[in-house]
Amino acid sequence: MTNKGTWDIIHSKYIASAVRPQQYPHPELTEVAFIGRSNVGKSSLINSLCRRNGLARVSSTPGKTQTINFYDLEAKRTFEDNSVERQEFYLVDLPGYGFARTGKANRDQWSGFIAKYLSGSDNLAMVCQLIDIRHKPLESDMECYHWLKSCGLMVQIILTKSDKLSKNAAMSQKALFRRELGLSDDQIMVYSSANHTMRGELIERIMGAVNNYI
Repeated sequence: MTNKGTWDIIHSKYIASAVRPQQYPHPELTEVAFIGRSNVGKSSLINSLCRRNGLARVSSTPGKTQTINFYDLEAKRTFEDNSVERQEFYLVDLPGYGFARTGKANRDQWSGFIAKYLSGSDNLAMVCQLIDIRHKPLESDMECYHWLKSCGLMVQIILTKSDKLSKNAAMSQKALFRRELGLSDDQIMVYSSANHTMRGELIERIMGAVNNYI
């Protein structure tokens, strides 16, 4: 049996920012969206995943991402017989929920276009929901997860900033979130953007979702 090899992200570039469907990029591609509370480390994780510092802007100000940002990613894997498979898809960076220092009107506007994208996209293969591993499950995280599932979306929970905890503490937090959200082990993972921990595994899970969706 031919070894399928492992996927890697070999190219990434910013494509477009949008707040309404007419601004979404063309041509249409399969999409994987990233969402999480403000300051969860989403931009750092995207940069780690793509091995490209500065692709997504990292800010110390929570709620900096205020538009839906599309990035064109190309993944590649090499088979045992040296043949190569390539796959192109969009990584979609969504504004954080639990916005800090913004008015209610802005929050309502943002939540409106985010909900419209998530519930209306015909190309969305998976949503990666990022949660800070250092905290207990927050109501906003729980609400977001259950809302995503109610839309029929495939959700991958990613516990960020795992380098801030000991290995035992990180595993305890992972077990806590598994219980609280009723997850199987393949629906949740820990990640450190500083150390790129679990980068390869996350890419494999993303590509599995992308290829199953096509």
